[in-house]
Amino acid sequence: MYNVRCTKYNVKWYADFRIKITKKQPYSTFCPKLVFTHVVMENSTMTDSQEIKLAQTQNPVLDIIRKRWSARSFKPQAISQQELDTLFEAASWAPSSMNEQPWMYLYALNGSPAFEAISNTLSPGNQPWAKNAAVLIASLARRTHANNGMINKYAWYDTGSANQNLLLQAASLGILGHVMGGFHYDKATEVLQLPEEIELVCLIALGYNDVPENLEEPFRTREITPRSRRTLDTFVFQDTLNP
Repeated sequence: MYNVRCTKYNVKWYADFRIKITKKQPYSTFCPKLVFTHVVMENSTMTDSQEIKLAQTQNPVLDIIRKRWSARSFKPQAISQQELDTLFEAASWAPSSMNEQPWMYLYALNGSPAFEAISNTLSPGNQPWAKNAAVLIASLARRTHANNGMINKYAWYDTGSANQNLLLQAASLGILGHVMGGFHYDKATEVLQLPEEIELVCLIALGYNDVPENLEEPFRTREITPRSRRTLDTFVFQDTLNP
């Protein structure tokens, strides 16, 4: 059973499925024009890999978080400028220390000279599949505070928060992203022509997920391997880290 939510993109996501209404419930106070319903999804349009990668959680984690995963197989389908603008605006609403908003993004579309140049900086573990992404994004951080020039030690942390916003917004649009740390840093910095005060945090491949059969090994197997996470008792502690 799934709840139909009233946010714009969840409604769009649920519209990708044939929905059978089974029971109505009173509407929510924050969404008075919609009635919450329990539904059954039939004939899912999700790919096999998307179904396999759906996070199996022990608690009621948001669906969009469960759906986000790092895909490698991408369709030859462009991402529109409107969609890209939506992703970057979502990133802009991340929290940041002193509201510094240190993040910056430089992106290139597949088929452009810039895309090829960025792709050529990737490590052998990323280049074979990332070259098929619709967009490659360089996630950047301004390393100093704008008002006093002092080092902002939270710049990378805040940029990571912005990246997560971007990835979750992308997932809500049916777009998957793969964050990459496997690239030649000096070469990428040179290709991107970054000034000294701007640091390259990571590269992100974005695209619409395709079938795993399009990948070579070992990437094909990774695309259809279920995800797992450490249990809460291994990283969450109350009062003290010592048992």
